Parts: sequence; C-alpha cells; structure tokens
Amino acid sequence: MIAYMLIILGFAMRLLPHVPNTAPVAAIAIFAGMYLDRRIVPWVPLGIMMLSDIVMGLHDVVLYTWGAFLLIGFIGTWLKRHRSPANILLTCGGSSLLFFAISNFGVWRAWYPRTPEGFITCYISALPFLRNTLISNLVSVFALVGAYELARKLAEGTRFRRVLLVNSEQ
Repeated sequence: MIAYMLIILGFAMRLLPHVPNTAPVAAIAIFAGMYLDRRIVPWVPLGIMMLSDIVMGLHDVVLYTWGAFLLIGFIGTWLKRHRSPANILLTCGGSSLLFFAISNFGVWRAWYPRTPEGFITCYISALPFLRNTLISNLVSVFALVGAYELARKLAEGTRFRRVLLVNSEQ
C-alpha cells in the first residue's frame, strides 16, 4: 500500500510544474529503501519513472536516470539499520552526487561532443541542477521521514498500526 502511494506521489510531482531537478524521486527512493521490503524498493523509483516518462516522453538518457534512481533506492536500504539525521544527510548528499554523475554521463554521451572538452562543458553546465537536486532531496527526505514517523507515533495502539508498520519494524 505504501509503495503504491509513493509511486502515485512521485508520478504526480513529476507531472506538476516544478523547478528542474526538484521532483522528489530520489527522496522517495531513499525513503522506500529505509522503510519497505528490499524486494519492493527497486519498483518504487522504476514505477515513478516509467509511468511519468511514458506520459512526458522517453528520452536518450532514460537508462541512466532510471539506473541512478535504482541505485539510490538500494543506498536507502543502508539507512534501515543506520538511521540517524547525520546518516540521512550524508545519504541525501551522496545520492545527489551519484545522480549528478550518472545522469550527466548519459547527457554527455547523448548530446555533447565525446571529447574531454564536451565532458567538462556538460558537467559545468549541469551544476545548477545539482544544487536543485541536493536541496530537493534534503527537504523531501526529511519531510517524508518526519511525516511517516509522526504517523507511526499517532497510529500506535490503533487498528491502523499494522498498515504503517508492516514492513518498517526493525
């Protein structure tokens, strides 16, 4: 149930108007890694990206972006056992850099000259997107984790407890 809700949220956030690289797909992938069963984790970012890219249009870098989000989801699984504000912060920063490196490698291969100069130009041109990604990941992950943990606390002792805690008990 939570996985479907995350996919719907990510899909909607990609389709709604937003500043480039601020849709919370990486944040949702990290959150999924933290709280969902490891077998479900890759399907959350893949579901978001497949559905939204079909609606918005496929592009030359799709395998790089989808692959980056898959890796980010698996990085989020590390937080399942190492959850702390500092580790969440480090994971958000590292995931932002990972997405930047992988997706822009695809951009360079698809749209820039395959030369050292083209490579450098591609990554320098992408720096503003890195800032947006980092800020979005930080805000979105802490909002998702905070909202979920608040819901867990409020659900303790109620019949809704099993819905929220089914895969997140440590």
